Parts: sequence; C-alpha cells; structure tokens
Amino acid sequence: MLDQSILYLIMAIIALIALIFGAILGYSSIKLKVEADPIVEQIDALLPQSQCGQCGYPGCKPYAEAIANGDQITKCVPGGPPLVVKIADLMGVDVPEMEGETPETKVALIDEAMCIGCTKCIQACPVDAIIGTNKAMHTVIADLCTGCELCVAPCPTDCIEMIKVKPTPQTWNWQFDPNLVIPIVNTTELQHKRIEGGTREQSK
Repeated sequence: MLDQSILYLIMAIIALIALIFGAILGYSSIKLKVEADPIVEQIDALLPQSQCGQCGYPGCKPYAEAIANGDQITKCVPGGPPLVVKIADLMGVDVPEMEGETPETKVALIDEAMCIGCTKCIQACPVDAIIGTNKAMHTVIADLCTGCELCVAPCPTDCIEMIKVKPTPQTWNWQFDPNLVIPIVNTTELQHKRIEGGTREQSK
C-alpha cells in the first residue's frame, strides 16, 4: 500500500500537469484564433438553416462562404426570391433575374390515414417541423416547414405530399416604392399669415 504522503505527491503532480496543459490550450485558443469573415456570418444568418443541400452545398454555412466568394445568390430553394432580395441588399448588388420559373413556396402535408408512425420523416427534417412519436400519427407544423422535401424520400408509405402555399396578406412580399411615400409635414412649425386692418402680419 502506498504511503499517504506519496499519494498526495502523485495527485499534486497530476494536478500540476493538468494546469500546465490547460494553460497551454487556453493560450493557443487565443493566439491561434481564426477570425470569421463577418459577411459570411451575416449571409448565414439570412439563410433558412434547413441544411437541405438543394443549393449544391452540404449546408447553409458552406453556401454562405461560397456566396461571399462570388457564387450565385439564387440557389437557395427554401429561401426563394425574398431571400435573394435580402442577400442582394446585404451585399450591395442588383437583384439577379431568377432563371426559369420562380420556385413555388411549398410545405409538407402528411396523409394521416397512411402514416404508420415510423419517425423516419422526423429524423430527416432539419428544422423539427414534424411532430409525432413511434407508431403514432405524425403531423407537420406548417409555419416551421421550409419546403426542403427531405422528408418525402424516407417515407416508406409515400404519405407525404408537398403542397403549394397560397400567398396571404401576412406572407406577401410587400415592397414599397420610396418615391411614392408621402412626406409628413409638421404643421405646428409652419408660419401662418393673417391680415388685420389692411396690414399683413406673421405669427407662429
């Protein structure tokens, strides 16, 4: 059996080694820190974070980096034209014309009578827009669904359909022409003129 003093010495040595390595790692994390490109972070914040891969990249962050390096800003299908406008405004470029037809906004719809509760669609959904439990009916939260279609292929019963979302006053992409905005005039600061006894006086 080890002497108690030797045991304390071993523990002290281990603690000292851990402290030294911790200090080295802390210094390295500060000294070798790589600053992220702020424009990439801003573009990534605008992307829907569906990680669907429809843009040709494995996720939203790689696509944001590609946009910052000059790639097209029209590849995000879930984001659609409104996202293109936001990215163009952020980067100070003209909004490019979308090739072909404008992609329709869609959401997933589960045929509840055909759903067997396999949870495969839940696992495939990158934004947690599908709720349900094993061997129980699943349903889609339409407000969270980005229309990435990643849940369609894994479904063994083909009970998931992508349906078109009809625009409403809440979802319409309202764009106002600033030239049509009527300026507000503060009438209390204008000078009014009045005529008294043939003389014209100014009063505020």
